[in-house]
Amino acid sequence: MRNVFQAIDKFGHDEDFAPMETLDFESTEAPAGSDEKLRILAARIEAGLPLWHHDDRPDYSGLTGVVRPRD
Repeated sequence: MRNVFQAIDKFGHDEDFAPMETLDFESTEAPAGSDEKLRILAARIEAGLPLWHHDDRPDYSGLTGVVRPRD
Protein backbone atom coordinates (compact mmCIF):
# COMPACT_ATOMS: atom_id res chain seq x y z
CA MET A 1 0.00 0.00 0.00
CA ARG A 2 1.40 3.31 -1.06
CA ASN A 3 -0.58 5.62 1.23
CA VAL A 4 -3.14 5.76 4.00
CA PHE A 5 -6.03 6.08 1.55
CA GLN A 6 -5.14 2.78 -0.07
CA ALA A 7 -4.93 1.14 3.36
CA ILE A 8 -8.39 2.40 4.26
CA ASP A 9 -9.76 1.30 0.90
CA LYS A 10 -8.31 -2.21 1.30
CA PHE A 11 -8.88 -2.85 5.02
CA GLY A 12 -11.55 -0.32 6.00
CA HIS A 13 -9.23 1.36 8.53
CA ASP A 14 -5.73 2.80 8.86
CA GLU A 15 -4.72 1.14 12.13
CA ASP A 16 -1.86 -0.84 10.57
CA PHE A 17 -0.60 1.81 8.15
CA ALA A 18 2.78 3.34 8.97
CA PRO A 19 4.18 6.10 6.76
CA MET A 20 7.71 5.54 5.51
CA GLU A 21 10.49 8.14 5.43
CA THR A 22 12.30 8.09 2.08
CA LEU A 23 14.80 10.33 0.32
CA ASP A 24 11.80 12.35 -0.93
CA PHE A 25 10.89 13.33 2.64
CA GLU A 26 12.30 16.84 2.94
CA SER A 27 11.50 19.69 5.30
CA THR A 28 9.78 22.88 4.19
CA GLU A 29 10.02 26.55 5.10
CA ALA A 30 6.38 27.10 4.13
CA PRO A 31 4.47 28.70 7.01
CA ALA A 32 1.63 26.82 8.69
CA GLY A 33 -1.72 27.43 7.03
CA SER A 34 -0.25 28.70 3.75
CA ASP A 35 -1.41 27.31 0.42
CA GLU A 36 2.16 26.08 -0.16
CA LYS A 37 2.23 24.17 3.15
CA LEU A 38 -1.16 22.60 2.45
CA ARG A 39 0.04 21.43 -0.98
CA ILE A 40 3.17 19.95 0.61
CA LEU A 41 1.16 18.13 3.28
CA ALA A 42 -1.21 16.73 0.65
CA ALA A 43 1.74 15.54 -1.45
CA ARG A 44 3.28 13.89 1.62
CA ILE A 45 0.09 11.98 2.35
CA GLU A 46 -0.29 10.93 -1.29
CA ALA A 47 3.31 9.66 -1.33
CA GLY A 48 2.85 7.70 1.90
CA LEU A 49 5.29 9.91 3.80
CA PRO A 50 4.87 11.13 7.38
CA LEU A 51 2.79 14.29 7.58
CA TRP A 52 5.23 16.29 9.75
CA HIS A 53 8.99 16.67 9.30
CA HIS A 54 11.01 17.58 12.42
CA ASP A 55 12.76 20.37 10.45
CA ASP A 56 9.61 22.04 9.07
CA ARG A 57 9.25 25.75 9.84
CA PRO A 58 8.21 25.95 13.51
CA ASP A 59 6.95 29.55 13.58
CA TYR A 60 6.25 32.72 11.60
CA SER A 61 9.48 34.57 12.43
CA GLY A 62 10.98 36.57 9.59
CA LEU A 63 7.76 36.68 7.59
CA THR A 64 5.79 39.74 6.60
CA GLY A 65 2.10 39.84 5.93
CA VAL A 66 -0.23 41.92 3.84
CA VAL A 67 -1.84 44.76 5.75
CA ARG A 68 -5.28 45.67 4.50
CA PRO A 69 -6.79 48.96 5.66
CA ARG A 70 -10.08 48.87 7.46
CA ASP A 71 -13.15 50.39 5.82
